[in-house]
Amino acid sequence: MGDTTETLKVTPLHALHKELGARMVPFAGYDMPVQYPTGILTEHKHTRAAAGLFDVSHMGQVRMTGADPAKALETLVPGDLQSLDVGKMRYTVFTNDQAGILDDFMVNKRDRDLFVIFNAGCKDADLAHARAHLKGVEIEYLDSHALLALQGPAAVAVLARLNSVVQAMSFGMGATLALGKYEAFVTRSGYTGEDGFEISVPGDQAEEFARWLLSQPEVKPIGLGARDSLRLEAGLCLYGHELDLTTTPIEANLNWTISKRRREDGGFPGAAIVQKQLAEGTTRKLVGIQPEGRAPAREGTEVLNDKGEKIGVITSGGFGPSVDAPVAMGYVAPQYAKADTPLSLMVRGKALPAKTCKLPFITKRYAK
Repeated sequence: MGDTTETLKVTPLHALHKELGARMVPFAGYDMPVQYPTGILTEHKHTRAAAGLFDVSHMGQVRMTGADPAKALETLVPGDLQSLDVGKMRYTVFTNDQAGILDDFMVNKRDRDLFVIFNAGCKDADLAHARAHLKGVEIEYLDSHALLALQGPAAVAVLARLNSVVQAMSFGMGATLALGKYEAFVTRSGYTGEDGFEISVPGDQAEEFARWLLSQPEVKPIGLGARDSLRLEAGLCLYGHELDLTTTPIEANLNWTISKRRREDGGFPGAAIVQKQLAEGTTRKLVGIQPEGRAPAREGTEVLNDKGEKIGVITSGGFGPSVDAPVAMGYVAPQYAKADTPLSLMVRGKALPAKTCKLPFITKRYAK
């Protein structure tokens, strides 16, 4: 990445990560924990079995206000934001005129604003894009706030010790809550396929709050390594891998993020291309891919058909600890996208057998 430890930014939990023995790596311009002494495999399985605490403070937290920020933001995204009720959140993407994706992000509708969370690596460009195009909208970057993710089946029991209201929240709901002596904006959400919460707190309170969470017997700290294997098993797209400027929402199977009104009315960059792909299909589709052996297929691995012809490429791949097997996602020509289609993967010069499969690789356990 070209970063050095002297130029990297740090989150409010940086000292705590080092105290806990984390191995730190450069990531999106920040010095971030990739794993703790117990290792990625243990962290992954602990999150699926109990509760993992992730520092996601490097992501961009933004507050949008004005006469109608949801209507304004709809001019840049295909998502239906005007129908979003207060207290609910929605996943959407910035598109360009070719319907390529500039970033994917979450939008939360609150009483007086939209609370938006951008990806860490895109947040500066996202802010510039939003400020250049959203007339009449005030955009405040909340760089003084930390963002923690508590993920796993025990997350709700842990957070309910501070405020039982969280037990009544379903996936996609958000609220400003008192968590003990801390005031936080809490959403029941996350990117692991597990039930859980994302919690925005003032940066000067983040370490003390994290220490309380880690004092609970169900909670352990989790680094970037397990974060990636958890989201891959859940079949969730990652910007820079499944999504980029050359990828449209339809190719990435994000049709579900575009409502009937937005499909019909358009009104966002690249709308004509999205409408055409919805009607006629695309030249490639994102699929799950299951290698049949034990060798994982990494990003960039070529995907071949039964004639040895290249038909696609892996965008994310690795070992899935919960699946106990290699798992991958990638793009293939649409005639090969049906589940159980036999494929080959070029791994270290050898064509290894694989097949397409339905996503996700695990059963998601979101609170209904």
